[in-house]
Amino acid sequence: MTLLSVNVNKIAVLRNSRGGTEPDILRAAHTCIDAGCGGITVHPRPDQRHVRPDDVRALAAITRGRVEYNIEGNPFAPARGSYPGLIELAREVRPTQVTLVPDGDGQITSDHGFDLTRDIETLKPLVAALRELGCRVSLFVDSGATGFEAAVAIGVQRIEIYTGPYAQAFDEGHVQQELECCADTARRAQHAGLAVNAGHDLSQANLGTFKAAIPGLAEVSIGHALIGEALYDGLSATVRKYLQILR
Repeated sequence: MTLLSVNVNKIAVLRNSRGGTEPDILRAAHTCIDAGCGGITVHPRPDQRHVRPDDVRALAAITRGRVEYNIEGNPFAPARGSYPGLIELAREVRPTQVTLVPDGDGQITSDHGFDLTRDIETLKPLVAALRELGCRVSLFVDSGATGFEAAVAIGVQRIEIYTGPYAQAFDEGHVQQELECCADTARRAQHAGLAVNAGHDLSQANLGTFKAAIPGLAEVSIGHALIGEALYDGLSATVRKYLQILR
């Protein structure tokens, strides 16, 4: 079955808006794990607008030996304040997977993937460093991306397809072209030897359609919609609903 990794960034956003420790990101992660998710995802940023380095460390302790731990982030963003940089965080906590994402401070959320033709040589030493730490390495890419053979050659093991455009097309009622583009991207990546993850704006409404179009989909990382839906139905129940869709 496709693994569900719950992104808990939004829990940290809510906590940070008030200060203090509530809602408790560790309690939220425990709840998701107890409900059956297969992974926890975080996306620390230098501006620390949501998940902070101490959260990353604490979540590493509670996920270890229980579920996969996926850290997303920009490997080119320098250390700032208490944020030590993505590679250094990975060195500290040794997550199952590191997903490299080309986001910056000016972005509210991730909104594009790497250009593998342009970026592959600058990514090469970073991928090597993460592989040496024992981390699986995934690259965030747009649907329609190329250059998968080059990614395999530098040690990348997975891609994560950016599904924001798919989700928008689904909402607007003209999903087929974008869905076919995602499916073609997945096929070409798999043919090159990469496993395929997906994430961004996936929800209960659009996940089933997406999964049915992507044979062998390894993992979905879902945060914003899942946490929003959990406000109405509860966190455990919402995680279980997503797992049922993935089955």
